[in-house]
Amino acid sequence: METMVANIRSWMTKPEDSALPRPPNNTHDDQTGAKDIWVLIIEGFLLFNYKPLSDIWDKKYFLTIPYEECKRRRSNRIYSPPDPPGYFDGHVWPMYQKHRREMEENEASIVYLDGTKPQEDLCSRIYNDIMQELEKTSEQGIIMHA
Repeated sequence: METMVANIRSWMTKPEDSALPRPPNNTHDDQTGAKDIWVLIIEGFLLFNYKPLSDIWDKKYFLTIPYEECKRRRSNRIYSPPDPPGYFDGHVWPMYQKHRREMEENEASIVYLDGTKPQEDLCSRIYNDIMQELEKTSEQGIIMHA
């Protein structure tokens, strides 16, 4: 985790020199003269419970799904090695609930979204939030980190 924190902090300082992935060149040729705005998206809800990382994020989203949907999605994934029988009910779901409770107790700034909604709707909501945040920060002369 310390390496991840170091990589993210490096990216925040100078994203164009970072070891983290960059967008392909020439993706915004029609924006000649425009200042680049860098946005880093990190996936993994357990990261919210790791204080050194949790303090970095400008925006935090958590997709909620009910037990039945979570179990269905996990059963459709292919793991190598496969989950042993009872692993979801005995480990995955209880740990999800534990970490979610910790987030709800310790993280007031998380936006909870219904993970059963269409992916396009969720992405649109998050995109619009990020664009609003970028507008606010550019008006204030603040650089958005992540």
